[in-house]
Amino acid sequence: MKLYFSRNPNPRLAVAVARYLPAEVVFEFAEPMAPGQTERFRSLNPNLLLPILERTGRSLWEADAIACYLSRHTGSNFWRTDDDEPEMIRWISWGKENFVKACDMVHWERGTKLRYGIGPCEEAMVEEGLREFHRAAGIIEAELSERAWLVGDAVSFADFRMATFLPYNDAARLPIGDYPALKRWVEQLEEIEAWRDPFRGLVAPELPPIPG
Repeated sequence: MKLYFSRNPNPRLAVAVARYLPAEVVFEFAEPMAPGQTERFRSLNPNLLLPILERTGRSLWEADAIACYLSRHTGSNFWRTDDDEPEMIRWISWGKENFVKACDMVHWERGTKLRYGIGPCEEAMVEEGLREFHRAAGIIEAELSERAWLVGDAVSFADFRMATFLPYNDAARLPIGDYPALKRWVEQLEEIEAWRDPFRGLVAPELPPIPG
């Protein structure tokens, strides 16, 4: 199997999952939208987005689907298959529409747009994202005040998915420190080497710098 990735948030998530499990995959840095690359990758993912898992028979795209497949392929309960599965899926679903979405909004304005010259940071959108961040962070704070991880007694894909944009907080500058339990959870994730440094040893060009 081959996992095509970049250093952007969702591909990073897939690489972190693959290395945490660990799954027997070959990692290849890719740029599907680069000149001369489009046709090669269109058959693997018609969206021309990463991550993509190339496997025998049919490719698989979308980080959540790849995480599910690799977890099952390795026989891991990282993607819960027991009675905790509905709760894990609840957090994945809620996170993508709430906490992760809010983090993405702020990171898009303060990080991605400036990094790739897409346009200026729109402060009104930053403020909207921060409002949503505080609302969602309050809910997570209450949950994590009572337990170490989002689901059960051990890390699961729900934790990785919820934290998708937090490794990029040097750009987004989200006020994680306002929430002690949330901050502790982030620090716990950073203790996992596969999460802290998923690109270690891989050929993976750095993201463009954000202009000062």
